[in-house]
Amino acid sequence: MKLQKKLLKKFYTRDVHIVAKELLGKYLVRTTGHKYLIGKIVEVEAYDGSVDEAAHTYGGKTKRNEVMFNGGGFLYVYFTYGMHFCSNVVVGKLNEGKAVLLRAVEPLSGIGQMVVNRFGKKDISALELKNLTNGPAKICQAFGIARGDNGKDLTGKEIFILDSPKLSENKIVASTRIGIKKSVDLPWRYYIKNNSFLSRK
Repeated sequence: MKLQKKLLKKFYTRDVHIVAKELLGKYLVRTTGHKYLIGKIVEVEAYDGSVDEAAHTYGGKTKRNEVMFNGGGFLYVYFTYGMHFCSNVVVGKLNEGKAVLLRAVEPLSGIGQMVVNRFGKKDISALELKNLTNGPAKICQAFGIARGDNGKDLTGKEIFILDSPKLSENKIVASTRIGIKKSVDLPWRYYIKNNSFLSRK
């Protein structure tokens, strides 16, 4: 595939919902040696600590969430359920505490390495391929994203996001978010309509 330009800092320092929707269709990239792991972002969730009880920043700055206060353009990685990592794109201005959770990507390049990272084997079924990166923890497993990547600069060389043409509004669906217990009625989950790699239809 022909690589596009890397997103610049100014892309990330805007309103959380604008960034969330415009991340759809963009390309998440992880470099491993001379190889690239690439997936198209197809599903995200917005989190805004100023009004959103489900956001990690709702109660203020802590050691765990401090990366979310650094302003847009950083990766916020957290550990959940004692077993999984999830990755978020920090957005907005300094000290705003906003981020976009990466919920699902469509695997495009480096799939063989993603498969080994996720399943510990090379040969997988069609169902396993469909389930390779269709969830926030699955993305982190497939892309090898873990605690050491928390705070990574998304304009750097290790983990970054490449540009793509902006999707039209009629290709984007908004719904309530998944797997949270607070602020459950906010329609802050955004995904590409009819994509086969969504975490949930």
